[in-house]
This record gives sequence, structure tokens and C-alpha cells, in this order.
Amino acid sequence: MRYLNPKADLTFKKVFGEHPDLIISFLNALLPFEKPEEEITQVEYLNPEMVPQTPFHKDSIVDVRCKDQSGRQFIVEMQMMWTSAYKQRVLFNASKAYVSQLDKGKDYKLLQPVYSLNLVNDTFSDSKGYYHDFQIVEETETREVIEGLRFIFIELPKFTPDNYQGKKMQVLWLRYLTEINEKTREAPEELMENPEIKKAVTQLEESAFSKEQLLGYDHFWDVVSTAKMQISSSRREGREEGLEEGEKIGIEKGEKKKAKEMARLMKADNEPMGKIIRYTNLSEEEINSL
Repeated sequence: MRYLNPKADLTFKKVFGEHPDLIISFLNALLPFEKPEEEITQVEYLNPEMVPQTPFHKDSIVDVRCKDQSGRQFIVEMQMMWTSAYKQRVLFNASKAYVSQLDKGKDYKLLQPVYSLNLVNDTFSDSKGYYHDFQIVEETETREVIEGLRFIFIELPKFTPDNYQGKKMQVLWLRYLTEINEKTREAPEELMENPEIKKAVTQLEESAFSKEQLLGYDHFWDVVSTAKMQISSSRREGREEGLEEGEKIGIEKGEKKKAKEMARLMKADNEPMGKIIRYTNLSEEEINSL
């Protein structure tokens, strides 16, 4: 049995963007809910492409976006590399999701919280901990929180299961993300004993993917490797502007090229338009032009 890596764009969206039961379990395990009544019981997937209301504003695409039974929105992203611009992008996307809830004339009381969950396959802080919870907090006196936006960043390379036994499902899901990859021939027994994790593991079996999808999967890692080299080179030279350029060229341009290549292959295989859009994040117009 050969598995694919769950952190890749193709597999991450397949597991968490197509199976409501898995994204519910994942969010409940990784988000900082303190009471049982805060937990998610059902979700509705939302369009991951957040189109601006006017053509003069910036468009944005996230990996998974959904809302729960109370209307709270959740944005989930798998980020392979840390860059100085990533926090700003996360803030931008969550803020857009928050303000887009209200049409003109609606009451602000209708606004529901937006949670942004970011899995980062890189390190970015001096902290020994892997879990970072950001809120808007009054800093010096009351520690009062302005509700509405909450940001969770998880540094996957810092996660070690031996040190974090308090939240069993959180540990299992993070083990799933960090231990399953192309070298895995037999998934760990502790993961397969849990029905939700077992289902997520089976979604990664190579046999579950078409030839075209596997080509796109391999190309994804080529793009990531190229971007890492460009960003690493910029960092060594101490050029912040070079870092941003490396991110732009290595990620945005590479991702667009990868998406178009995958769409072309899926079209040739007569895949439904909706499925092509879901896997590539391209618009129908872009796909028809290929």
C-alpha cells in the first residue's frame, strides 16, 4: 500500500474539503473550544474563492471554507512555507469573510465569528510550543477580548506527540498530518483504531487517485521545492524584497501553472466542470479557455 502526503494541495482538499464528518472532527480537535456547546455538529461547505464585490478589490482563494450550525465560519489553510506576508494574507482572508456576512442595511448583531486555522509546515517563532492562538485583546488592564476574529497557527515541525497527551484527537490529527507520507507502507495502529482518522488515511491511498491527479500531485511538490530554494536564497542574501518576489514567483505563479495543467488533464479525461473547479480553484472561464 502506498499513501500520498496529506499536506499536498490535492490530498488536503480531498480529505477536508469533501468529507463533512472529517472537517468537523478536525476543527473540533484543533480549535480552542472551551465548552461542549461550542463544538461543531454540522457544516456547510462554502466557496473557497472569495470574490470581491467590485473588480477593483483583491480576489482570494483558501483551501477549505465552511460554516457550522450557528453560522460561524471556518477558514482552513495548509501552508507549506512561512513568509513575512503570510500573516497579512490570513488577516485579509478572515476579515473579508467576516465583513461579507452583512448586506447593506443589516444589523451588526447578525455577524458571526470567523475562525482561521492555519497549518504551517515550517517554523516561524522562537516559542517552543507549536500552537499559537491570536485574538484581539485589550493589552494592559482588563484583558477584554473583541470577539469576531480568531487566528490559530500550528507549526507542524514542532509537534511531538509524546509531549501533548491532553487532547487525544488533536494529537491523532496532527500525527496524521506529520507521519503519513509517500514512505508510509503501514499506517500506525493508533491512527487506524480511530474511525475518523482511519477514513482520512484511506483517502490517501494512491489507488484512489487518477493518473492526471497523480501528475498534478507530483507537480505540486516540484513547485514547493522550487519556491523553497528561491525563498531560502533570498533569506541568505538578507533581501526582504527578494523574499517577497520569491514567494510571488515560486508560489502564485507556480500554483497557477500547476492548476492549469491539472485542469487540462481533467478536461481530457471528461471530468465534470464542478470537480475541475474544486480541485484547481480556476474559474469556469479560465478552464474553458484551455
